[in-house]
Amino acid sequence: MRLSASFLRHLAAPAALGGAIFVAGCATTTSPPALTPTPTSVGDAGTSTVQPMSTELPADVVPVARYGRYTLVELVPQPVQRDLMRQVVEVAIPPSFDASVGDALRHVLLRTGYRLCDTPDTTPLYALPLPAAHLRLGPLPLRDALLALAGQAWELSIDDGLRQVCFARHRASAAAIPTAPDDAPGTEPQEVQP
Repeated sequence: MRLSASFLRHLAAPAALGGAIFVAGCATTTSPPALTPTPTSVGDAGTSTVQPMSTELPADVVPVARYGRYTLVELVPQPVQRDLMRQVVEVAIPPSFDASVGDALRHVLLRTGYRLCDTPDTTPLYALPLPAAHLRLGPLPLRDALLALAGQAWELSIDDGLRQVCFARHRASAAAIPTAPDDAPGTEPQEVQP
């Protein structure tokens, strides 16, 4: 079985093209040239003063590191590492555990870097029983998980300096709570006329 010359000629062009592509794909880029000082002006005595070039990179350049042969890793923190409230949490509290909302909030904040602030205003929130719908939450961003556990009547405030998470009643829900009970001394019940 002898290969014909015309068959070999037909194979030569694609093989040469494939080899050229392979070699070009393996080529690496060269490092930028070293920064050298450039003369900027000539003094009175005929000597030149030298100012070095700036070594700062443009703002749109992202530094990278090479890991392995084909992997480049950007050397910038991920968005969730910059804003800890964006981290994703998943909450699973055993149904046999008699948990309160405060217990669930502390459990969610356990490894997030934040802690729950204790103020007299938040005592009613922390003492509420945990609804069955909140025994399993997530995966959710941390902020959404905290808001879901607290409910709509509470407003979330975050102190990033102290890494504290606090809650305060919404003004509308705080105004809806009566300040004096109906049977307070000095007030008589009024009849409602149809």
